[in-house]
Amino acid sequence: MSPTTVLLLLSLVLQTPLNALKTSKDCIGGGGGDGSLQFDLYLTSCPLAEAIIFSGVQRAVADDARMAASLLRLHFHDCFVNGCDASVLLDDTAEMTGEKTAGPNANSLRGFDVVDGIKAELEMACPETVSCADLLAIAARDSVLLSGGPTWPVEVGRRDGTVASLSMATTNLPSPTSGVATLLQKFENVGLSAKDMVALSGAHTIGKARCSTFASRLTGTGDRLFLQSLRQLCSGSPSSNGTTTASSLVHLDVGSPMVFDNQYYANLFAGEGLLQSDQALAGEAGEVGLLAKAYAADEALFFEDFTASMVRMGRLAPPAGSSGEVRKSCRAVNS
Repeated sequence: MSPTTVLLLLSLVLQTPLNALKTSKDCIGGGGGDGSLQFDLYLTSCPLAEAIIFSGVQRAVADDARMAASLLRLHFHDCFVNGCDASVLLDDTAEMTGEKTAGPNANSLRGFDVVDGIKAELEMACPETVSCADLLAIAARDSVLLSGGPTWPVEVGRRDGTVASLSMATTNLPSPTSGVATLLQKFENVGLSAKDMVALSGAHTIGKARCSTFASRLTGTGDRLFLQSLRQLCSGSPSSNGTTTASSLVHLDVGSPMVFDNQYYANLFAGEGLLQSDQALAGEAGEVGLLAKAYAADEALFFEDFTASMVRMGRLAPPAGSSGEVRKSCRAVNS
């Protein structure tokens, strides 16, 4: 599929959501931290930017369906550390230890090679124009769309950071073992609400997790047969090829693992939330529990709130005064 064809397809898909979001933008909030984010920044400077990104994500997901969740997760893990500045993509240097080896990211984040490939295409089409941070935001949207979920217009105009923070990645990112109070605090710390937390948790309707990330669930409460199957899968006993199952990957959503839908929330109320941080939502009284229950009952409501929260998260800006650039390579600052 040519970039022009992809652009036409994408524009048709986006037409209705774009009109809807424009009419409700005041309800979502202002632009980025410096007011620079906008919807059509690349319309003249790099008109094929979104088509190039969509095509790259489409190829990656066709080759590995799990990549959709991985690219979505990269955007999350980027924005929670000094705002959405693509710092998560920076490799370590002699002067700086990046975020890739932080506890929440090490041996977990993936898709860096996919980002590299898309960035290389963007640089050929429009040198030093499309930031890596915008690439991540658009790829996250496309990953959801290609998984059967909703779409939304992505505001662009982010600058790429020139530093990364191992310590902030270690402390800022939510943990799969966190309780609701901790989750709410982590989101509040970056300016996101309880509603954002519950809606964005729905990203776990796609993707997988290693046994080590949900070990606490093996002895927790929930559906008996579900927990029994997890204990068997994660027992660590030798498998037929001589390896152990302790590092097995398990679907976050056992009901419809490859489709972006609201099944994740239904799973929670059936006691089938994989992560402790997920299952905790169903047992919470007040706004958190009511929202999770509402999303389980109404997929359209979940989609509406999820897309609005993605836009809000995408507006998380680096601290005032931070320098930025459009990196030529997403792995390194410009020389």
